[in-house]
Amino acid sequence: MHADVIRARRPIRELPHELVSQIAAGEVVERPASVVRELVDNALDAGATSIVVRLLAGGSRAIVVEDDGIGIPSDELALALRRHATSKIASLDELESVATMGFRGEALAAIASVSELAIVSRTADEDRAWRVDARTGELGPAARARGTTVEVRELFFNTPARRKFLKTDATELAHGVEALRRHALARPDVSFVLWHDGKPVQQWRSATPEQRLRDVLGDDFIAGSRVLASEAGPVTLHGRIGLPDLARSRADQQYLFVNGRHVRDRLVGHAVRSAYDDVLHGQRQPVYALFLRIAPEAVDANVHPTKIEVRFRDGRAVHQAVQRAVEAGLAPSRAASAGVTTATASPAAPWRSASPPPSASAISARFEAWEPLPDWPLAGVAAPSAVQADDLASATAPSAWPLGRALAQLGGAYVLAENDHGLVVVDMHAAHERIVYERLKAQSGGPALQAQPLLIPVTFAATPEELASAQVAQASLLELGLDVTPLSAGTLAVRSRPAALPDADLVELTRAVLADLAHTESSRVVQRARDDLLATMACHGAVRANRRLTIEEMNALLRQMERTERSDQCNHGRPTWRQITLRELDSLFLRGR
Repeated sequence: MHADVIRARRPIRELPHELVSQIAAGEVVERPASVVRELVDNALDAGATSIVVRLLAGGSRAIVVEDDGIGIPSDELALALRRHATSKIASLDELESVATMGFRGEALAAIASVSELAIVSRTADEDRAWRVDARTGELGPAARARGTTVEVRELFFNTPARRKFLKTDATELAHGVEALRRHALARPDVSFVLWHDGKPVQQWRSATPEQRLRDVLGDDFIAGSRVLASEAGPVTLHGRIGLPDLARSRADQQYLFVNGRHVRDRLVGHAVRSAYDDVLHGQRQPVYALFLRIAPEAVDANVHPTKIEVRFRDGRAVHQAVQRAVEAGLAPSRAASAGVTTATASPAAPWRSASPPPSASAISARFEAWEPLPDWPLAGVAAPSAVQADDLASATAPSAWPLGRALAQLGGAYVLAENDHGLVVVDMHAAHERIVYERLKAQSGGPALQAQPLLIPVTFAATPEELASAQVAQASLLELGLDVTPLSAGTLAVRSRPAALPDADLVELTRAVLADLAHTESSRVVQRARDDLLATMACHGAVRANRRLTIEEMNALLRQMERTERSDQCNHGRPTWRQITLRELDSLFLRGR
């Protein structure tokens, strides 16, 4: 067998230019949507203010992209089709600080190698348009106004194996729409139109950033999200983050743009998901549209041929800036936000003219009547007691407080309250759990968590990354009660565990912490681990179901919810309250029909 291989050996040869282009095309052109993305990138770089995309059969038969940009001079049309020919960069310095959507000079050549491609273009200085055929190289006059039209027909006609991997026309169209949607989100100043089989499918006129978000992502996204605007060091972040109620089972509505380019970045994605840790239920995925700006020289866009990935020079600083910004955006509860917004929008709102709400110290003083569960160490944390008489007197109308006035307790688990909008239903355990948890977090911050030494160390085979993280972050691990040391070249030994987690799988716990430490600021990992322990304590310390509460105690709970960050969800991500409007109640009883 060995001799046969030697006899069959081929000499090393340089591949034909066409085959090289087809191999390169495999990295750039995956499906029709890839062509749409690359051609629209070029149109935007050309200064287009209006872009029209026309597809046939989902794009497999034809993709035509028309723009009103500056155009390509006739003497550069043929050169534009050659590999690594571009006007975007000319030196390594320009590559390291690239600010255009395209810069590799590969897209047109790659697309031309697997399709029938032609370009029609006209500049402002020319009296006519010119058309070049990529297959023949023929250049001739054509008719069109200033700008460029790129025609791509019969995608993968010369690579039938690739064509077989295409899905149905409807699926390919959906991918094409999504590709254009991402561009539309990034560039609200540009109008986009998409046609399919001669029929209009999508149109987004130029608009303000806020209106473009509404046009592309819908009214539900705007209603269920918050504006985010933050600047931390070199990172500027703006956009909208979805409230936990808007979360989905899939991560299909997460839009991240770095310097105007849509990317998929694990570092930023992890930062955003970490910010939602305290408020999302199970494996639900947050919804967001975030636009990150950073100096071009601080981010490497030349990571992947499709430019869908980036690499930050200071990833930890970016992670920290994004996580803190999103956490701050999620912190105010809807109840508190509703009160502030309504008061600002309507000077005559009842709670503006009523007596002022009680102070934080007055609220804290009420935390004496409900005692924590016996034998549970929640020093300084108890549940709200009766609302003082003068506070109740000031609440003369349901709308005096955003969450209203308590009416009754239902099923030993829910508090019913009336506010200006209708009925408020509160899960009293979930709500109190969040209150206790946030108070514990505010009171924590001492030295290392208590550790329990192990008589017999737990050992496990570790990866090189885990070994490196254990050595670099040994102090952080000790703060969490984990004494982790190398036992051999490929083994780690765990010699202590957090005393508050006696039943945890120690190997899985250690590996999870090491994985976080590998790409997250160590102080954030420590804080999150502390928060997990405090969440367990809060759950045990919160008021239990079937405990009878007085009206005063219910009102105290509502007031504290209005003053507690993230009080719309408990620390497991479950909602703490729901609003049922008077209109919804009228509908249930067919009133007004």
